[in-house]
Amino acid sequence: QVQLVESGGGLVQPGGSLRLSCVVSGTTFSNRDMAWYRQPPGKRREFISRISSSNFPLYDASVKGRFTISRDNAENTVYLQMNSLKPEDTAVYYCNSIPNGPWGQGTQVTVSS
Repeated sequence: QVQLVESGGGLVQPGGSLRLSCVVSGTTFSNRDMAWYRQPPGKRREFISRISSSNFPLYDASVKGRFTISRDNAENTVYLQMNSLKPEDTAVYYCNSIPNGPWGQGTQVTVSS
């Protein structure tokens, strides 16, 4: 059973940065494409970025140029470096494999002054 544990969220001012982590267990991590999603308050969960097993990244237009996805296969961890944060980035952030498996608890990111 795949398990996902996200961390690194918090309260940050506009223009600030956060680094999210997602530790993955129960699967051969290095073989899996991984992705980050977010669910803003009152809205549906949305895709924001993915990284292939061969380290090729893709980004949604809403975060391209501000967010960077990376992975460490030795640590079974996928990261999301978020810079130049905006209030509209406020959401619960989730990681998952592609195709999606069970969801973790997510980590809350709040961007506010």
